[in-house]
Amino acid sequence: MRAQILAHNGALCPLRAAHSSNHIRSFSQPFWAQSVRLRSTLSKIWVPTGGVSATDGERASKLALSTFTTEELWRKSGRLDKVSSELFRLSDRKEVPIMLSPTHEEEITALVANTLNSYRDLPLKLYQITRKYRDEIRPRHGLLRSREFVMKDLYTFDLTVESAVETYGDVAAAYTAFFSDLKMPILVAEASSGDMGGEHSHEYHLSHAIGEDTVAACNGCGYTANDEVATARSSRHLDDAISPSHFGIWRGITKDRKTLVNVWYPRVANLPAEDSWNIHAVKSVVSDLDSSVSDAVSFWSEAMQQAEGHGDELRLLNVIDSRLAAAFEGFRDELPLFPANLTHSNVPQSSVTQTPAGVDLNLLRIMDGDGCPRCDTGKLEIHRALELGHTFLLGTRYSEPLEASVALPQNPGTRVPVQMGCFGIGVSRILGAVAEHMADDKGLNWPRAIAPFEVVIIPTSGVNQQTLDFYDRLTKHESSATGLDAVLDDRKEAFGWKMQDADMTGYPVVIVLGKAWRENGTCEVQCRRLSLKENVMAEDVAQYLTALLERL
Repeated sequence: MRAQILAHNGALCPLRAAHSSNHIRSFSQPFWAQSVRLRSTLSKIWVPTGGVSATDGERASKLALSTFTTEELWRKSGRLDKVSSELFRLSDRKEVPIMLSPTHEEEITALVANTLNSYRDLPLKLYQITRKYRDEIRPRHGLLRSREFVMKDLYTFDLTVESAVETYGDVAAAYTAFFSDLKMPILVAEASSGDMGGEHSHEYHLSHAIGEDTVAACNGCGYTANDEVATARSSRHLDDAISPSHFGIWRGITKDRKTLVNVWYPRVANLPAEDSWNIHAVKSVVSDLDSSVSDAVSFWSEAMQQAEGHGDELRLLNVIDSRLAAAFEGFRDELPLFPANLTHSNVPQSSVTQTPAGVDLNLLRIMDGDGCPRCDTGKLEIHRALELGHTFLLGTRYSEPLEASVALPQNPGTRVPVQMGCFGIGVSRILGAVAEHMADDKGLNWPRAIAPFEVVIIPTSGVNQQTLDFYDRLTKHESSATGLDAVLDDRKEAFGWKMQDADMTGYPVVIVLGKAWRENGTCEVQCRRLSLKENVMAEDVAQYLTALLERL
């Protein structure tokens, strides 16, 4: 068949491509590890899913949810006010408030609630690949953080907690296998569920210097966690006798503007104050802290003026690192508990030195070399990282308020909310992350799994029947289930231009058919990522490429 691909100048140019029948296993298995080839050759104009083909073998039904959603659903789920700053909000001609969908948990739950008839309809898996919209404060790095992006969402529905946990494990294993197939330094990290809610979640990160997330990974046992939930085995101790100079302070305020939060942390030598304390540790004890506020004192001053002498409406909370807790009361009169020049005689005060679970507060940010909490010998390594995917075990977070329930098989008169899971991959972000991580001064450099084609064949002196026969043998070779996923560059351009375009496009492998090919059937195989250039006889090329592509 003939396919189209965008050329260097943006024009559509014909390229000869092979068609093959591809299959994918069920989502309930780590299907990327199957022996059957998983390449898609049906659409090669930079398909968002790359070479990965989705078929009905997934046992997940594909759908497309609306770009618009109503605020009513989000208000019913209790999520509207929590994320309102990130929403693109508008009204229709009847002044009904609507918004551009940043994610679809409410919509998919409402859909299932209206169509689910019986527990026999479970388990259920529904997925989509669609555009999402979020009003990012600081869009940057192209596809890595933008206001409009493409995501793959999978939503699962199970009858029991046990089956939901099993489904979560199966899909998580498939995600891990997929990201491993990219042959990049992917970290699978324990994570916070945040505003999404739920009981369990993991993030899939690409370790990279420009990443906005921080991930701690043990060099021994493999423990990996986002810094929102990461812990260390042993805290750093203060070497000297504690004095007021050991107390660092950061002031915050709650979302209702009624509680001023003093965060008291140990000062760390040679480390800027803003880099030494951990905002996530503070949020573990002050869940309604407004971390977006940089000048809490001005908000506090305004709140005091509005209180008009009724100080009992306000509150001061001291969040104290456990290493400073014993000395805090002794230095209370020497520490700046309240901002200067603000009246505070009637404001009640309280202190917290432990988490709700009774664990001593460690307010210092986890650093390289801290002990691993899961093993006795491992040390934590800190990575900057780009989040590419996220999985959530939601439980009944959405099914309960949105009434997605079924009757129990043993008790038809009792209805229970279904157990949900949500699994997302940032499709457009993956493209940006791969380009950022693997591109060089010559162009892109795609992993085999998401490359537009695995191999490009470039003849030095035009296409003849010998070239076409070679291409056909290569793409239908018996050494692989469906032949190699190759494209023949038959455009009427100079050889040098084609080579430059191949580098810019980022094909994993380039085959040059030059003088040696015409004389004795020898091909030149090039792989820029591996700095490889080797002459291979035509009859050995398919086997050689099969082994080479396993490394890409």
